[in-house]
Amino acid sequence: GGQPRNVQPFSDEDASIETMSHCSGFSDPASFTEDGPEVDEEATQEDLEYKLKGFIDLTLDKSAKTRQAALESLKSAFSSKILYEFIMERRMTLTDSIERCIKKGKSDEQCAAAGLACLLCVQMGSGIESEEIFKTLGPVLKKIVCDGTASIQARQACATCLGICCFIVTDDITELYSTMECLENIFTKAYQRDRDANGVSSTHNTVLHISALLAWTLLLTICPMNEVKKKIEMHLHKLPNLLSCDDLNMRIAAGETLALLFELARETDADFFYEDMELLTEKLRALATDGNKHRAKVDKRKQRSVFRDVLRAVEERDFPTEMVKFGPERMYIDCWVKKQTYDTFKEILGSGMQYHLQSNDFLRNVFELGPPVMLDAAALKTMKISRFERHLYNSAAFKARTKARSKCRDKRADVGEFF
Repeated sequence: GGQPRNVQPFSDEDASIETMSHCSGFSDPASFTEDGPEVDEEATQEDLEYKLKGFIDLTLDKSAKTRQAALESLKSAFSSKILYEFIMERRMTLTDSIERCIKKGKSDEQCAAAGLACLLCVQMGSGIESEEIFKTLGPVLKKIVCDGTASIQARQACATCLGICCFIVTDDITELYSTMECLENIFTKAYQRDRDANGVSSTHNTVLHISALLAWTLLLTICPMNEVKKKIEMHLHKLPNLLSCDDLNMRIAAGETLALLFELARETDADFFYEDMELLTEKLRALATDGNKHRAKVDKRKQRSVFRDVLRAVEERDFPTEMVKFGPERMYIDCWVKKQTYDTFKEILGSGMQYHLQSNDFLRNVFELGPPVMLDAAALKTMKISRFERHLYNSAAFKARTKARSKCRDKRADVGEFF
């Protein structure tokens, strides 16, 4: 191959400046600096598009390192900005580049290309153009996922990408079922006690099984109810086997999937009854109170936290509501289906999740947020609080938190005392 070029990546600074200048109406009031200099929005937008065109060209470079760097830079831009018009004009070029990188690239390049494919569909939303993208990339992704000779990391990235793109794009029920079957063929191998046909341990495949399971669970949330019933009957008795897996992330993925299946089962049938409920709750309670000394403290803490919620969901049909803040808006996550969807897109968009929740029409439709909230400069200024007020608020919150923690510490100190 040729010599790698010096690719100047899309930086966090580019993202923050461009995001604020391109879509200032959606920005969080706290992101504006007091009496900051005015930005020439048109010039900065042109400069950004010029950079992105260069990255698209570099995805065809002879050097694998250059191609991968260009893919990563495009991923950073797509996750931190809405670029619908720019992408619309170049969607076929981008699709061809992604297809080529997945087919011919090595593991890291394939992972980067699969991640970019996810973000491309997130940007385009559900529509004819996205369907064309998925028709091209879907078969390629399935081939890599099912290819035992491909690297585990590439198969894992392609499984995630396949689930997300299918969730966004497809209105074809046949394609939905076909994709779910492809993912099922992967994660059901984990039911076999982590052993392959020769009886050899295959725990290195666990990351692939986890990604396939989570992608399949996401697609289950958009299935018709009759199909949901079939899938629940097929998997609800087998999934508890994965709770004994040595891998923490597999145990958590299995637990959260079980909670979601119970939630869907009770929605489809108010009198839903699970035969092995006592055995299942024993397993979940053991994981929620796990004190094994050979496990890391951080892992135990994370596991206990997750499985307390899973146990409540299975036993009491309860869900601990979470609130997500983005700009002037609030969103409440009040069920396992919504949590699964939010976690999936948060994993893909990273720090750009809040920005996309504010201004991405597709994501706002998914979470039923309505059209984007338009705020003019005057409204943003009235919402902004001064640094002194922020300081007072933070100080008060710190004092209240310290008092609350002091009370908890006092209670713990009294536990071992005898009178």
